[in-house]
Amino acid sequence: MLFVPNCYFRPYLRAVLYGIAAATAALFLAAVLAALLRVPALRAGIVDRRLHRRLPLLGGVAVVVVTCLVTGVGQWTGVAPLGQGVDGLLVAAALVAALGLVADVWRLRLRVLVTGTAVAAACVVPYDETGVLGGMLAVGWILAASLAFKGLDHADGLAGTVGVVTAFGAGACAAAEVMDGLAVLLSVFAAALTGFLMHNWHPARIGLGTCGSLFTGFLLSSSLVFTRAGYDLGPSAAVMFCLGAVALADAVLVVLARGVARRSLLRRGPDHLAHRLRRLGLTPQASVVVLGAGSFSAVLVGVLVHTGWTGEGAVLWVAGGALLVVVVLLGIPVQSPRQATSPQVSSPLRVRNG
Repeated sequence: MLFVPNCYFRPYLRAVLYGIAAATAALFLAAVLAALLRVPALRAGIVDRRLHRRLPLLGGVAVVVVTCLVTGVGQWTGVAPLGQGVDGLLVAAALVAALGLVADVWRLRLRVLVTGTAVAAACVVPYDETGVLGGMLAVGWILAASLAFKGLDHADGLAGTVGVVTAFGAGACAAAEVMDGLAVLLSVFAAALTGFLMHNWHPARIGLGTCGSLFTGFLLSSSLVFTRAGYDLGPSAAVMFCLGAVALADAVLVVLARGVARRSLLRRGPDHLAHRLRRLGLTPQASVVVLGAGSFSAVLVGVLVHTGWTGEGAVLWVAGGALLVVVVLLGIPVQSPRQATSPQVSSPLRVRNG
C-alpha cells in the first residue's frame, strides 16, 4: 500500500477544496453581478448597436471583477497563491479588459485596441524561458488570439461557451505542469464565465462586450504561453492551435470571405461561423452547440498532445477539420451588411454582426 505523508497530502487537499469552493463562489457571484449590471448598462446606453434589440454590454465586467476578486482572495490569504508571473498576467488581462470597456462605452479605434493588447502581451511573456524569438512569436499569438475571441463574440453564448471549454483545457495543461495557481485561476475564470452564460444564452439578456471578449482571449492565450514556456516551438504551436482552433477558424473565414468580396476587414458583416451555420438552417442554440462541440474536440486533442498521451500527428486531424469547415462554410452565401441591419428586411439572422 502506497503511503503518502501528511505534509504532502494536506496542502494538496486544501488546494483542491479551495478550488472547488472558489469555483462555486465565482459561478454564483458572476451570475448575480451580471444580472445586476443589466439595468445600469441599459440606462447608460452601453449597448450593442449592431443588433435589432438593445443588448447591454457589461457582462464582461462581471466576469472580470469576479475572476480578479476570487483569485485575489486566494492570493491574499495564501491559500492558493498564483505563483511567479501569474499575478502579473492577471493584472495585464484586467488592464486589457479595462481598455475593452472603454471601447464598449466610447467606441475606440481598432488600432488602439491592438496597440494596447500588444503592449500588455509584451509585458507578460516569460522571455527567460521562451527566448527573444519565441517571445516575439508569443506576443503575436496572444494578440491574434485576443482579437480572434473578440470576433467570436458574434452570437449569443458563443464566445462564452468556447471560452469555458478552452479554460478547462488550459487548466488541465497547467495542472499537468503542476502550476497549481494558474490552474486555480483558470478554473475560477471558467466558473465565472459559466455564471455569465446563464444570462447570455439565446436570447441573451446581457452581452460579453469587447471588455469580456478581449479579457477571455488574452487570459487564455497568455496562460498557454506560461504553460508551454520551455518546450520546443513546434509542439507548443500545435497545442496552442488546438486550444484556439474555433476562434482561429472564425478569424480565417472572415479574412478570406472579406478578401474575396473585396470588403474592408474593419467593416462588420454577417459572415462569421455562426452566421453561416444559421444559413444552413441551424437554430441559434444549435449553432453554438455545434461550435462548442468542435471546440471540445480540438481542445481534447491539444490536452492529450500536451500530456503526451498522443502524438503530435493528431493535430493534423484538427487542422484538416478546421480547414474543411472554413472551405465548406466559405461557399455558403450570406446577406450583405446593409440587408442584415436594415429594419426593412425580414432576416432570419438574429445573431450579431462583427
